[in-house]
Amino acid sequence: MTINGKVYLVGSGPGDPELLTLKARRLIDSADVVVYDQLPGKMILDSIPAGTEKIDAGKHAGDHTLKQDEINNVIVKKAREGKNVVRLKGGDPYMFGRGGEEAQELIEAGIEFEIVPGITSAIAVPAYAGIPVTHRDHASMVTFITGHEDPTKEESALDWETLAKFDGTIVVFMGVKMLENNVSELIKYGKDPQTPVALIERGTRPDQRVTIGVLENIASIAKEKNVKAPAITVIGTVVKLHDELGEQIISDW
Repeated sequence: MTINGKVYLVGSGPGDPELLTLKARRLIDSADVVVYDQLPGKMILDSIPAGTEKIDAGKHAGDHTLKQDEINNVIVKKAREGKNVVRLKGGDPYMFGRGGEEAQELIEAGIEFEIVPGITSAIAVPAYAGIPVTHRDHASMVTFITGHEDPTKEESALDWETLAKFDGTIVVFMGVKMLENNVSELIKYGKDPQTPVALIERGTRPDQRVTIGVLENIASIAKEKNVKAPAITVIGTVVKLHDELGEQIISDW
């Protein structure tokens, strides 16, 4: 009788390989199987040992290598073969990473698992762009929202009226596709159209790019500059600090 292996739901951080935790590194190096997304980035994915079985479960807008239920099936199947499995995700597995759903599936299947938190891009990516998400002179609150909700939902769970009144920093994950809609909703419910906005593409990586605007023009600027995912959106007066603090110098990897 085969004894089940164990699954590790591992956050790889925002992309800079040096922001990978020591525990994540150890587990990747010792795994039998790594089921990975694309968000960890090429350098981290290339660092997976050559003898490890690698399964691409990457998701891109409108193009999923594996659907979520297929990913769940794969990690359960490999664990039932007695293998130790690393489910490698960008950022933190429980921060809009669907790690909670995968954990529930593993419990239902009777598979032992462990969560390995990662540095979330919600904080690290703005930091590398010279934008602290909180600052005593600008924001004492911060909220994180997804810009890409479950498409099967009948209505949005985001309360744009409350968000428009929120006197703090709003950080949006996966918000490029819905950027125009999101900023329109905020303005509609009374958010100042001159509120600063930053779009940070490929954050913490050598090709990171920062695009700055305000609510009323950021969507048109994003189209003009061809802003693409993966990107983090930061909304609030902390964005003004980008000019003063500058971008973090990212060393060659």
